[in-house]
Amino acid sequence: MAGARPGGVTLVAVLAWISGAVNIIAGGLLIFAAIMAPDALWFGLVQFILGIITIVVSIGLLRGSSGARLVVTIVFVLNLISALVVIFFQQAQVWSGIVSGVVVLIGLVLLWTPRANEFFRR
Repeated sequence: MAGARPGGVTLVAVLAWISGAVNIIAGGLLIFAAIMAPDALWFGLVQFILGIITIVVSIGLLRGSSGARLVVTIVFVLNLISALVVIFFQQAQVWSGIVSGVVVLIGLVLLWTPRANEFFRR
């Protein structure tokens, strides 16, 4: 074993699971809402798919996969963009966007600390 997994990486994996679950739920609700508002369908599908990818890949984080870290980073950046869209264009859900954005930012920072870099290089 090359080194112990940093607590921040474990936390990011947990945050990834939570973020993925929230995206799946939100995406499912938007897909369901597409019955009344057809424009919500594509946004809901994107959120749903991002949620599934995030949950699946978070397992690789726990194992030290640098590929998983790259995929989670990309998905988290897309989630951050999604949160910004919610904050600026869906006034009824501003707090949801803020909370989601903060969680994703914390995950990104923890994923790229020096200890995390060392863990993923092994």
